Parts: sequence; C-alpha cells; structure tokens
Amino acid sequence: MNPLAVLMPGFEGTTLPAWVERRLREGMGGVCLFGTNVESPEQLRTLTDAIHAANPRAIVSIDEEGGDVSRLYQHAGSPFPGKAVLGRLDDASATQAVAARVGAELRAVGVDLTLAPDVDVNSNPRNPVIGVRSFGTDPALVARHADAWVRGVQSTGVSACAKHFPGHGDTSADSHHALPVVDADEATVRTRELPPFAAAIAAGTDTVMTSHIMVPALDADLPSTFSRPILGGLLRDELGFDGVIVTDALDMAGASAGRGIPAAAVLALAGGSDLLCIGTANTDDQMGEIAAAIETAVVAGDLDPARLADAERRCAGLGARHAEVRAGEAPHLDTDASIVPAASVAGTFAVSDAARAALAADRPRVWLRLEPAANMAVGASPWGPFAAGAAPAATLGPDGDPAAFAAAVPAGALAVIVGKDNHRHPWALDAIRAVRERGEAVVVDMGWPGDEAADIATYGASRLVGAALLELIGQ
Repeated sequence: MNPLAVLMPGFEGTTLPAWVERRLREGMGGVCLFGTNVESPEQLRTLTDAIHAANPRAIVSIDEEGGDVSRLYQHAGSPFPGKAVLGRLDDASATQAVAARVGAELRAVGVDLTLAPDVDVNSNPRNPVIGVRSFGTDPALVARHADAWVRGVQSTGVSACAKHFPGHGDTSADSHHALPVVDADEATVRTRELPPFAAAIAAGTDTVMTSHIMVPALDADLPSTFSRPILGGLLRDELGFDGVIVTDALDMAGASAGRGIPAAAVLALAGGSDLLCIGTANTDDQMGEIAAAIETAVVAGDLDPARLADAERRCAGLGARHAEVRAGEAPHLDTDASIVPAASVAGTFAVSDAARAALAADRPRVWLRLEPAANMAVGASPWGPFAAGAAPAATLGPDGDPAAFAAAVPAGALAVIVGKDNHRHPWALDAIRAVRERGEAVVVDMGWPGDEAADIATYGASRLVGAALLELIGQ
C-alpha cells in the first residue's frame, strides 16, 4: 500500500521543487500543472522531463480545454475557439481537429492528461462556472462533440478527461466556493446530463472527472465525488466506465469545506475515485497529512484496502501506458495551421439587427472594457479583443465609476462595450446604461449571455474569438 500513488498535487513555480521530486521518487502518482507553472513550451518540456525522470509512471495533467480555460496560453489568451463556439459551429470534424491540435501541443511539452473536455450540458444560463466551457444546452449536440473531442485529443496519445460527472450544467453556484445542488429529478438527470458522458465513454475516454455537487435524485447524502451510488453504481456498473476516475480539486469548498482535504481524500477513495487532484499551491506537509489520513482510514476500517489497491492499480496502469507513449514517435505539429478561421468563428456569433445597423454606419468605434472578477476556473488571462490587440478607451470593474466610463466616448463615436456575463453584474448594467444615455452603443457579451445586455453574443472570450470580433466590428 502506497497512498502517495493516488495523489496528484499542484505546486508553485516553473521548476520542480525538491519536495515534489522526492515524493515522486517515493511513488507519488502525478502532478497537476497550472498557469503559474508555464513560462514557455521549452521551459514546460524541461519541467515535465524532470517530473518523469523522478517517476516515469507519474501522470502529468493540465487544464487545457482549448478556449477560455487554457494553461498553455494563460499569459497570452488561447488561439482555439472554445467549446461553446464549437458547439454553435456544430462541425464534429472541426471539433476533432481542434482537440487533435491541443493534444499535439500537449504531447510536445510532455503532458500526459488534459483535464478536458467539459461535457456538461449548460442548461442553467446563470451557471457561474460552466457557461462557455460547455458545448451547449442540447444533450445530443454535447454528446456529438464530446465524442469528437475525446477521439481527437486521444489520437495524439494524450488522455482525455470527461468532466464533471454526473453533470455540473444545472447549477447556480460555483463548487470552488460552495456546494452546488442539482434539484432535477432522476429522469431529467438521466436524459439531460448523462448522454455526453456515455458518448465520451463510448469514444474511449481514459479518465472521467467527478464534480463536487449534490444530486439528491442520485444520492441524497454525499456529493458526487464521495458517492458510491454515483461513481460505482452509475459510472462504473451502468455506464461501463473502466478507466481512471479523477477528482476535481479537493481544495475546492465543495469537497473540503468543513472537513479538510485529508478527510475529503479518504471519502473520495471510499466513494470510488482513483486519482486525487489536490489543488494548486500544495505543500509537502499536506501530502504527508493526506497519506497519513488514508493509512489511518485503512487501519480503522473506514477505507477498504481493496478499494485503495484498485485505485493504485488503475493509476499505475495509466502512468505505465503513458511511459510507453512517450517512448514512441510524437505526432507532427503544424504550428501554422489555422483549424477554425476567424471568419468561421464570427459566423457563430449571435448579432442583433440593431447591432448590424449600427455597425453598418461609417464612424469611429471606441472600445470599452467591462472587467469582472476572474472566474476561478479561467484564472487571470488576457481575453477577447484585448488579447488580440484592441486598446480600450476605458476599463471598468465592480468598484468603478460608470459616469467616468461613459465619458471616455467622444461625441459621434460608436461605443463598443465588451464584457463577460454582463447580465450577472449590476455594476456592468449600470455602466451600459450610462454609456447609452450619452450616445449609441453596441454591447458585446463574451460569456454565456442572459436575457439582457447582449447585442452581440460571442459564446467565448479566447484570443481567437477576440480576433473574430475585431473583424466583425472593424476600427
């Protein structure tokens, strides 16, 4: 028994800390990389080589969803369209090609597992954490693209991870900060949330990620990450998934609030999870505490040693397979290829007749930027047209002055107000009203739009989507 074998922590910095190297040599199962670990492709490859030198079977994972959530491009903004744009394009071959390109880039820098695709059905437009990370609201559409994305990324030797089981799309809370509840009945969960996961499993996804949510229709007592009925009964027995079950980060409030990470780790293993994603800035002391808690739980009879052995076996098997993949020839990476042109991306935008009329007029455009707090999943990253070269005349956050924001627009100019999830933020709505009181404006929502404050909805804010918006708006 080696509890370290099921742990996948994160760490700070662009080089391998001594404690992580030591734990890897002791058999730690893997590491999860984030934007703070990435400086350049060359640096990242040096880092992953060091990880694999310490433990050849270590699984190196990263959150690279190919859109707003991008660790490879955290500092520049992603050149990929993102899931919601791909869903609106609804070309499975394009989705597969994007995923294959993502996989090839990850393979080139030594990453084994991408924590993607997000196959949640975004049925709640006020979902604060899924939104444009989802392919859409229709289960059949999401299932088609889940299949394509899994096949595309795994064609490169990089493992996919279908998330967040059994479906995080119908929530109005963020599991980074709270424990969301899906109140739908069992029939709705089965017909709405499960088809994309079934499609990903049929496509051969190597891993599935759990969600820190309550689904009382499936388990009234425990969050999905800890639930034997959900992970064992539904995912393993009914859907037939035989790969590695990965937890969402256990430092999230939905998992560890009120109980701590060591207790959450024990519950996750007992519930059927295999590879435990711990979080971001983890420490050696934390790994020791978690390993000790797992050992104590086995001795006390709270964790079946056979369950721990099964998790270790699954993680070791995936790690060994990736060691073989790394020894083989990597796929060709055509860095000049444009998989989804900006013009095709712009064709997926929802544009009102009023916006088209305003843009048809020959007059100066003035860019205004609404800057909400960064989504925890996305992190701080350049976004939209501002990542693609547009310079805003003014930027407004939650504590800004709407009047000063509006005053940045010269007389006779068309204001182009760009934000994300505008309808969620009263301060953003106030700013939009202030600008419109002074003159004509086109409002762009680069998140998942609501029922107001979106003359143009782009369904994503990656750098590529921003470039497509620049082409549409003009200068």
